[in-house]
Amino acid sequence: MRITAKQIIWLKVALHLAGLLPIIWLFWAASHGGFSADPAKDIQHFTGRTALKFLLATLLISPLARYGKQPLLIRTRRLLGLWCFAWASLHLTSYALLELGINNLGLLGRELVTRPYLTLGIISWIILLALTLTSTQYAQRKLGRRWQLLHNFIYLVAILTPIHYLWSVKILSPQPIIYALLALMLLAWRYKKFRQWWR
Repeated sequence: MRITAKQIIWLKVALHLAGLLPIIWLFWAASHGGFSADPAKDIQHFTGRTALKFLLATLLISPLARYGKQPLLIRTRRLLGLWCFAWASLHLTSYALLELGINNLGLLGRELVTRPYLTLGIISWIILLALTLTSTQYAQRKLGRRWQLLHNFIYLVAILTPIHYLWSVKILSPQPIIYALLALMLLAWRYKKFRQWWR
């Protein structure tokens, strides 16, 4: 049974709630002592992981729509991508304000260049920014074939972001490895598309 347009509307509402509720939880945890002795790190990791979840969800939509024969699911992809960018921006902001501090924002540029894992993170954020700004139908019409070429850079983000996460944690833990494996699986799902690029 195919998903109807009305069901897609309700699905979009549910996805917006999925993007919004973690923000509410974040404020609740901050005001009720829900973090460890290093709340700045907790907030950075939480916002980064949430961005990564939305990135993986965005990448999951096309295979689900194709193999599940649910073409209307594609209508949720932009929404998920916007939430991914929103959470990635919160992740960057939390690092800048909570780690460096508002009085030391001048250090941000140097940190992003001298720490390789931060360099990967900011490259991913810049790509997400470009994809967000060109995610409208107007931009799609204006860019034509170049639009798809630009939006293929989401696959680069899917490679860089898990590496950024793996590199940023000081100890080897299963969580970043799981995210990296999920990203690899979603990229492997597109092997036919990648093979066509090399022909």
